Amino acid sequence: MEEKEIHAYLKERVIQAKTQFERTVDCKHTEFDDLYPYMTEQPQFFWYKRYVAWQELLTVVNIAEDMDVEWKSLFLDKQSSFVEGRVLDAKVLDDWYEESEMPEKESSKNE
Repeated sequence: MEEKEIHAYLKERVIQAKTQFERTVDCKHTEFDDLYPYMTEQPQFFWYKRYVAWQELLTVVNIAEDMDVEWKSLFLDKQSSFVEGRVLDAKVLDDWYEESEMPEKESSKNE
């Protein structure tokens, strides 16, 4: 695989991991729900699912960095600083989206 193809592949993986994490923030269905369908009724499952998605995002970003793939442009400035901070806390979950994104996200939640 050429370097250009590897970079494109890794960027796509970062986008997929970001989307997966955002679906957990929005409490939407993810692949993880399919792995543990018997757990979806447990309240702690949603937190666990977020931590798993966050770890996947951090792992893919680390690999992208190791391969000198520019990943920050795929995120808002605030989001990339959260990823660089590496700690998933309430601030990350509360402030992941910019204020200007909120109405768009709210309307898509209802779909």
